[in-house]
Amino acid sequence: MKKVEKVILVNENDQSIGEMEKLQVHKEGKLHRAFSIFIFNDKGEMLLQQRANNKYHSGSLWSNACCSHPSPNDETIISAKRRLKEELGFETELSPAFTFIYNTPVGKNLTEHEFDHVFVGKHTGAINPNPQEVKNYRYLPMEQIRQIIIKQPHQFTTWFKIAFPLIEAWIEKNKI
Repeated sequence: MKKVEKVILVNENDQSIGEMEKLQVHKEGKLHRAFSIFIFNDKGEMLLQQRANNKYHSGSLWSNACCSHPSPNDETIISAKRRLKEELGFETELSPAFTFIYNTPVGKNLTEHEFDHVFVGKHTGAINPNPQEVKNYRYLPMEQIRQIIIKQPHQFTTWFKIAFPLIEAWIEKNKI
C-alpha cells in the first residue's frame, strides 16, 4: 500500500494553516510550502534534471536540480537536503537564497500553487540519479539555458520558466 504524502498548507506569509494530501492539494490548487534547489558546478553552470516519464505531472520535462515539498515534521532545509540525496544521489551544502509564490497549471488538471523556498549549492562530484525520479541530467551555462527557454519553452517545467529569471537576478545581485 502506498503511503499518503501530505504537504503543508500555508498563507501568503508562509505561516502553516494545516496539512493536506499532496495530490488533492494539486487538484484544488491550494497554496502550500515547497522548495527548489539550484546546483552549480565550479564553472558556474547550472545542473538541470529531466524528470522521469512516470512523474505524476511534468514527466520528461527539464527543470532545476531538485524540487519538492517539505515533510510536515521537518524543517524545509532538512527536507531539501534529504530529497536532493534521494533524487540525485549526492549531498552538498545548501544555502537559502529567496522565496517566491507562484500559481501555474501543470497539466492533468493539476495546479502548482506554491510558496517556494529557493536553495543554492555547489557540486562537482558524482551524480547518481534515482531512475524513478530522474530521466537525465546535465550542466549548462546560464546563457545557454536562457536561449533554450526562449526557443523551446515546451522542454521545461512551468515553474522552472518562472524561477529561472529570479535565480538569474539573485546571482547578479549576489555576484555569485
